[in-house]
Formats: sequence, structure tokens, C-alpha cells
Amino acid sequence: MDRQLSDKEKNAAKRKMMLRIGIPAAVIAVAAISVPAILQPSKDATKMTFGIVDRGDVYTSLSASGKVVPAYEEIITSPISARIMEVYRRPGDSLETGTPLLRLDLNATEVEINKQRDNRQKQILAVEQQRLSNETHLNSIEMQIKVKQMNVSRLAVEVENERRLDSIGSGTGDHVREAELAYRTGCIELEQLKKQLENESKALDANLRSLKLDLSISDKNLGEQLRTLEDARLKSPRKATLTYINTNIGQQVSEGERIATIADFSSFKIDAEIAEANVRFLSAGGKAFVKISKKIQPATILTVTPVSTQGAVKFSVVLDSASVQVLKPGMSAEVGVVKDMKSDVLRIPVCSEYTQGPGVYELYVVKDGDIEKKTVRLGEANYDYIVVESGLEEGDKIVLSSTKSYKNRKYKLNNYNN
Repeated sequence: MDRQLSDKEKNAAKRKMMLRIGIPAAVIAVAAISVPAILQPSKDATKMTFGIVDRGDVYTSLSASGKVVPAYEEIITSPISARIMEVYRRPGDSLETGTPLLRLDLNATEVEINKQRDNRQKQILAVEQQRLSNETHLNSIEMQIKVKQMNVSRLAVEVENERRLDSIGSGTGDHVREAELAYRTGCIELEQLKKQLENESKALDANLRSLKLDLSISDKNLGEQLRTLEDARLKSPRKATLTYINTNIGQQVSEGERIATIADFSSFKIDAEIAEANVRFLSAGGKAFVKISKKIQPATILTVTPVSTQGAVKFSVVLDSASVQVLKPGMSAEVGVVKDMKSDVLRIPVCSEYTQGPGVYELYVVKDGDIEKKTVRLGEANYDYIVVESGLEEGDKIVLSSTKSYKNRKYKLNNYNN
């Protein structure tokens, strides 16, 4: 006969039943949650580089190859044809303004200068002689004019006397006419002398000016020869470093032949060239940048060659920061010429996947501790940023490091810290 169970026994039986059902159910629930997480592939966040989508300016540029050269470099040529007598300096020497470089044989030049000085002295004497001769000759004509004026005045008095005598019957009409004729003749001769004085004064003055012009030309030639002589002493025109000098003592050098080169290594520029088709983006004072040792330095276009050579245009840039001590002569550098500026656009830092220029890319975006592949359209880029045209929003976080080996569309991030 069955015994009726007590409440205590009934509760114990219920607990056993719940345990038999609950434990397997809990195990199944935990498995349902943890197994997908265990099976989902993951990546170590500490081995990745991330970037944030933000807003800002992005300039686009054209690339050009360049070489670092001294900002100041001067080739010193021989101003005369002469032999090298002595060499005072060697390549690598530091120079001050006026430092002698070498000595040329200047005897022939000095002899020519002495001849020009003697010739100049003769011209000075010729000018003075002509001046005195002009004064003497013109003074003589002026004296003749004074004498003639006195004679004309006397003839005028005689005319008046003859007219008076004729009026009182003491003279004759013939005497009056003779006196008037003599007076008119004297006046004509006086005017002739005055005209002669004017004409000869102009002629003699022109002759004197011609002699003075010859003297002025001689002075200029002599001055040029003296400057050439001074240049032929071959001194450094400024503080610099000697990079080349002709050390062949006794060698004959021609006028205009390179004899030394100096450079200022305290500042540098980058000489570069770009395709002729892009010359419209080049202008003195234009913005540029220089990439050296993976670092970007802002720069300014200094000069642009007005002609192209073999389809390329040469130009030079200088760094905006004079304190940047990263340039060495002969170093290769990548130069970027800024051609356009896009303001207030969505942008991301340059990432490894951006290899084909503007177009559609698949980037991994961070979301809830995972990274998930997303289709994104990217635009123009420079060394720092890429324009985002669609597919991302401001504040999104993306993977910048290479993801070429990633096969799945989604990965869990391990060791990830926001």
C-alpha cells in the first residue's frame, strides 16, 4: 500500500528533478554562447595600427625626384688668359670673404693697364690743349667783333656828320651816300663776325666734347681692366667652402675657364625635375614638400627653369624650416609639388591598402571589439591623408596596417583597448 509523501519529501523530489533538467540546459546554453566565440577567428590588436576618420584639409601633389645641393654654389672662372703661378687652397678648405685662392701670371695684364694709363694721360693733355686753343681762337674773334663795333659806331657818326653838312650846303649828296654805304658795309661785316663766332664756338665745342668722350671711354676701359686685374687675383667672394680648384701650377687657363668652385654648406636646396605636362603647377613661391628618411618637411618652390629638356622641367625648392638639419649634399630626396587643396573633407591617415590611387577598397573597420570588412570609396591622397568619398563616417576607426593576409570578413580583436 502506497504511503503519502510529506511536503519535505515532495520538495526534495522537485529539486532533484530541476537539477536533472537545469544542469543539461545550462550546459547547452553556455555552449551556445561560447562555442561561436571560440570558433570565431581573432587577431592580436597589439600588432595592428589603427586610424580615426576625421575632417580636415587634404592637399594633392605631384611627385618628382630630386637631389640635395648647396643653396649657394658659385663657379669661379678666370677673367683672363694666363698661367697658374701658385695655389693657396685645397678642396674642403673653409674660406672667408676675400680669402686668396690662387695666383695667376698678371704681367701681360699689368703692362696693358700701364699702356692705357699713359694713353689716358695723353688724352687728358689733348683735351686741355683743345680747350686752350678754343679759348684763344674765340677770344680773337670776340676782339675783332669789338673793333668792328667801334668802327661801325664811328661810321654811324660820319653818316650823321655828312647829312648835317649836306643840310647846310657844306656837303654833297655823294659824300652822304659814300658814308651810308661804308656804314652798311661795316654793319654787315659785324654781323658776319658774330655769326662766325657762333658757328666756330659750336664747332670747337663739339670737337672738345669728342675729345672728352674719347677720354671717358678710355676711363671706362681702364676701370674695366682694373676690375679684371682685381678679379684675376682670385679671392673668395663670400664665406664658403672650397669644393674644387685647379691645382695644375704652370697650366695655361683660358678666359672664362672654370678655375674653382665654392659652396655654402650652411643651407641647402633640392634640385628636381618634373614632366613638362605638369609645368602649369610650378611657380616660384608655390607650396611643396620634401620626403627624406620617411619624414615630410614643408618646402617652397624657389626657382623654375623656363625651358624644358627632353620633356622635363627643372626646378628647385627650399625647406621652410631653416633649423631642420636633415639635408646632406648629394642626398636623394622625393619632392612633392602641391597642385590642389581640398578643405573640410572626410579623411583617413594613409593606409597600407591604398595602392592603386582613387577607387573602391575594402577596409577593416572596428566595431564592438571586432573588425569587419567594409567597402569604401577613397579619393585623392598625399603622404599623410586619403580623402574618403563614401563608406565611412567621422569617428570610425579603421585598420591602417596591412590586412592582405586576412581571409575572413570579420575577426575578434584580442588585447584591444579603446
